[in-house]
Amino acid sequence: MSQQSKSLAKPKRGRAKKVWILCLGIFLALVLSLIIIYQVMVYAPSPEAKAAMKSDDKVSVSIGQAGYRFEPVGEAEEPNVIFYPGGLVDPKSYAPFARKLAEAGHRVYVASMPLNLAFMSQNKADDFIAEHPEQSYIIGGHSLGGVFASRYAAEHAEQLSGVFFLAAYADEAGSLANTNLAALQLTASMDGVLNSEAWENGKKFMPSETEYVTIEGGNHGQFGSYGPQKGDQQASIKPQEQLDQVSEDLLAWMKKLQADQ
Repeated sequence: MSQQSKSLAKPKRGRAKKVWILCLGIFLALVLSLIIIYQVMVYAPSPEAKAAMKSDDKVSVSIGQAGYRFEPVGEAEEPNVIFYPGGLVDPKSYAPFARKLAEAGHRVYVASMPLNLAFMSQNKADDFIAEHPEQSYIIGGHSLGGVFASRYAAEHAEQLSGVFFLAAYADEAGSLANTNLAALQLTASMDGVLNSEAWENGKKFMPSETEYVTIEGGNHGQFGSYGPQKGDQQASIKPQEQLDQVSEDLLAWMKKLQADQ
């Protein structure tokens, strides 16, 4: 190679390196921006939810690969409860709800979903059921989590005793109409997020044994504990009141399930 060719090759390599560095910088900036945007979008647990994550003399709280486990201190009653969080909601936001059920004697699993989206890991319940395969389970979820809990139940009806929905519905892919499962549908009168048309249409995919309950004055976000949610209406009852009503209705329904078995 001539001296002139060598001198031309060096600037070309230098320009290529600069372009590569520039592209890498742009890519990293985009990734960082997406991470920041995602963190802003995710609904974080309230101080009350964070406090409910601590073990005490009534409830033991632990974490596994599939999510969080809330267990009563002493022998747990059946059924065990599997819960799928709402879309973009940190699972710890449901700690007060899980603790309430655990204090009543039930083992509760709150799934931790990739990117906090239930459709990313619909079969997460498999990991929980594997812990005590000889025992009975119910599954449910809030909002988007309820849709995919229903889809899991549709494919694993023989492993479950019932399905519950918190401001959620079944769709065709998660139809429970031809199963023998019992179902509980809990909604709130001030919910501004739930798609009412999809919820109404979802009734045809529900089992014949479905109980419908409306929490008067409650809203969408107060099914969890993460503060106001975009598009929601203002609740006319306190978060603790909604939590108490939801827990009482669910526990009463679970008691009936066990009595019927």
